[in-house]
Amino acid sequence: MIGYIIYILAHFFTQINAAEVPVFKPTPIQSDSLAKYVYLSFDDGPLPGTGNCVAICERQQVAATFFEVAFHQSRNSFGRNLYKKISSNKALFEIANHSYSHAFYGDYINYYHQADSALQDFLKAEKILQTNNNITRLPGNNAWNTAKIKRASGLVRPLVKKMDSVGLNVVGWDMEWRFNKSGRPIDAPEKIAAFADSLFLHNKTKTKNHLVILMHDHEFRASADSAKLATMIALLKRNPHYQFRKLTSYPGLKK
Repeated sequence: MIGYIIYILAHFFTQINAAEVPVFKPTPIQSDSLAKYVYLSFDDGPLPGTGNCVAICERQQVAATFFEVAFHQSRNSFGRNLYKKISSNKALFEIANHSYSHAFYGDYINYYHQADSALQDFLKAEKILQTNNNITRLPGNNAWNTAKIKRASGLVRPLVKKMDSVGLNVVGWDMEWRFNKSGRPIDAPEKIAAFADSLFLHNKTKTKNHLVILMHDHEFRASADSAKLATMIALLKRNPHYQFRKLTSYPGLKK
């Protein structure tokens, strides 16, 4: 009896037309024609607050670029450990050059009037930070020098030209989350997210559909302020077309 049943079942399955068997194919990935790219950038670390920025970006799974001051990275184990934490997560984070001394520790006029020594300050930082890119940002100045964007005031233009001659990209920002005299963020996260939306909507960024946000690590050293950073990122993530990227993928960089 069992043999007969097996015979009937075998005969039945041989009669199935192969065309009737459904074939499941993976759905091809569609590019988002409405995509807008957000570049979170944090300046001046490693500092108290850097660890919070790292933890929040990891928890939210968003990419970010950390413009580091080499003196802060190299002066003690605190800075070196934070540097290692950032550089160990290459999928999300990029470390970029923000100079060695941060403009002689904030002496902007004297620093930029000495373009040769300022260039050496960046080259010294490059060796210490061991960056895998040629992206830099000037301390306290929103200058740009890429293959496609040229923007520099008279004060910094001599340095920018020298940096360009050695193949460095200078990347500024489209908007900044400002801080008060106590180093705490001034604006509410809702205001920052709304401003980002507005810049995209009205095409007010240096490159269309690409938005660079400047923040400073120390702004988020307090738990209440780091919560604001988490809220701002969460608000931006609500837009299904916003994609977070490291600045290494910013269009028009010199190779």
